[in-house]
Amino acid sequence: MAPPLLLLLLASGAAACPLPCVCQNLSESLSTLCAHRGLLFVPPNVDRRTVELRLADNFIQALGPPDFRNMTGLVDLTLSRNAITRIGARAFGDLESLRSLHLDGNRLVELGTGSLRGPVNLQHLILSGNQLGRIAPGAFDDFLDSLEDLDLSYNNLRQVPWAGIGAMPALHTLNLDHNVIDVLPPGAFAQLSQLSRLDLTSNRLATLAPDPLFSRGRDSEASPAPLVLSFSGNPLHCNCELLWLRRLARPQDLCEPPLIARHTQRLWVLEGQRATLRCRALGDPVPTMHWVGPDDRLVGNSSRTWAFPNGTLEIGVTGSGDAGDYTCIATNPAGESTAQVELRVLALPHGGNGSAEGGRPGPSDIAASARTAAEGEGTLETEPTVQVTEVTATSGLVSWGPGRPADPVWMFQIQYNSSEDETLIYRIIPASSHHFLLKHLIPGADYDLCLLALSPAAGPSDLTSTKLLGCAHFSTLPAMPLCHAPQAHMLGGTLTVAVGGVLVAALLVFTVALLVRGRGAGNGRLPLKLSHVQSQTNGGPSPTPKTHPPRSPPPRPQRSCSLDLGDTGGCYGYARRLGGAWARRSHSVHGGLFGAGCQGMGGSAERLEESVV
Repeated sequence: MAPPLLLLLLASGAAACPLPCVCQNLSESLSTLCAHRGLLFVPPNVDRRTVELRLADNFIQALGPPDFRNMTGLVDLTLSRNAITRIGARAFGDLESLRSLHLDGNRLVELGTGSLRGPVNLQHLILSGNQLGRIAPGAFDDFLDSLEDLDLSYNNLRQVPWAGIGAMPALHTLNLDHNVIDVLPPGAFAQLSQLSRLDLTSNRLATLAPDPLFSRGRDSEASPAPLVLSFSGNPLHCNCELLWLRRLARPQDLCEPPLIARHTQRLWVLEGQRATLRCRALGDPVPTMHWVGPDDRLVGNSSRTWAFPNGTLEIGVTGSGDAGDYTCIATNPAGESTAQVELRVLALPHGGNGSAEGGRPGPSDIAASARTAAEGEGTLETEPTVQVTEVTATSGLVSWGPGRPADPVWMFQIQYNSSEDETLIYRIIPASSHHFLLKHLIPGADYDLCLLALSPAAGPSDLTSTKLLGCAHFSTLPAMPLCHAPQAHMLGGTLTVAVGGVLVAALLVFTVALLVRGRGAGNGRLPLKLSHVQSQTNGGPSPTPKTHPPRSPPPRPQRSCSLDLGDTGGCYGYARRLGGAWARRSHSVHGGLFGAGCQGMGGSAERLEESVV
């Protein structure tokens, strides 16, 4: 027996319910439920009188005009979470009664001008969770007057049809969150008098232009509903351009003008040194910092000056032209604040010791010229004793006594030059020091040195007060000869002598043993005579002894000179030969290296090699 619903449909002549769907007839309205049915397309045999059609969670890929043809009574169409990538022109052309269209969770990339044509009474349009990157300007034209809820969240939209959205007087909810919108046109929401929720969370907005819609939210009597705004997740620049937004929550909140909290009052630097001027300011928004130089020009970045955003100004190498008053300027949209910083550049003192040729000081001009100039001006005070001690070939320790000039000392300065180099060298020393080690001097050169005291100028002049305290003359030691590791030669010679001594001792024992054996076994015969005994150098190849024919015995037996250990006659003994070799070795090692310095090392080496037995 057929179900009652099917009998009713057959009796009324209506089409049968699609096989995979469920059809419900409630209060004279037909609902076709086809969710989760694995559909690849819209069923073609859906009853044209359907009021509610649910096709969510299927695999539908495209929509065209035949799918919803003659469904003039359809009110609610749900196509959520399918795989729709394309909507043909006027696919909803016959849905003139449609109130709610759900297309969220699909794969739409673009909406053309005719993609949504037809539903002239549409109130709810849900397009969230797609891949929309472009919406044609006229895509919403058919339902501008009726749309109340528009959801375009979680897409790739940088631009939306602002003109169409701004012409929706019935719109009360607009979701544009999680897109890539970077600019809002001024007055885009001015006509949306019914808007109660605007969500722009997680976009790319750097600023927001004031809009009458936002100011309306503060007046509960003029607004039919409280306005809810969401702007979090945007890279908004917090400055006075967004003051209107902050006043929505705190009407009395204002920007704070800049206030310079601290800055450098006065800075003294020596000519050629780095100067750092600092200026810190408070304000809301954060002030922008600028510097104006003594010439009333803005100081910018160059190869010598650096102006940092935090208010620091650095001058790499200062000169007399950098001295003067600098102005620190802090600005923000609420106002500006300034502060003065004085920079004084103290010129380096130069003694009047110019020479006749080119103005360079000679090797002995500095002491006489400095002393003459100081005595002529009456500035020579009680001279501390200036001494140069512990002089080596390249260094010397300069020290001075407790005597000080009457004026306070800012720092000491040492000036010196040498007979080998006419360049005048300066060294700056703190006032608390009493000695200074000069380095990198020229060996074997004569030096003239003077000590001066620098005191702050009492008047407005930028020059310092300079007083001569004393001079000294000294000479550096000559350069040491470049010896190639005498310790290594000494060690090598010592080792050679030791090894040679062991070899000689072993040879003596062996010779004596042969002599004793030969005499004991000869029974009065001629003693064994060793001829052609040669010395051997350490490390050289052993010479092959020559063979000689036997000779007739001499007329009378006598000891061989080569084995004579005590004869001091015409033949010299082996011990005396050994003593001579040891003496030559000792002379070549100790006398050759340490007695004659580094000269003749080649000869010593030859003697050293030849004397090894």
